[in-house]
Amino acid sequence: MRFTPHVTVATVVEDQGRFLLVEEYADGRAVFNQPAGHLEADESLIQAAIRETLEETGWEVELTAVTGIYLYTSPGNGVTYQRVCFAGKPVRHLADSPLDEGIIGPHWLTREELAAQPERWRSRLVLRCVDDYLAGERFPLDLIRTGN
Repeated sequence: MRFTPHVTVATVVEDQGRFLLVEEYADGRAVFNQPAGHLEADESLIQAAIRETLEETGWEVELTAVTGIYLYTSPGNGVTYQRVCFAGKPVRHLADSPLDEGIIGPHWLTREELAAQPERWRSRLVLRCVDDYLAGERFPLDLIRTGN
């Protein structure tokens, strides 16, 4: 069997102490996650993070830093995900923008509101990324390089 990790991106977007989260259906239940998703062919990690944030929340964002790179193996399906998490700031909300299938909607929650609902996290990375952001983890965007 060939090991094939899934490359994903996520974006921590903070505005006045609240974080942009996505409420979505996963495994038959409503959960919270950062705007996140899979890297698609012929796009950069930065392009993927901007696209996923818009598709899942209707928010255009400006990425400001990399907060971390994480490996996570889902206990539910055994799949390993490599998550590149970015920090970003909100630029503009496009209220009429259609959201991806399975998305209930965007929510702005404080860290405390999120921490109080661990049963609603898509994975433990949801709070970990927020906590790393709050701890000041910021790496320049040019940390992300392409092979071109």
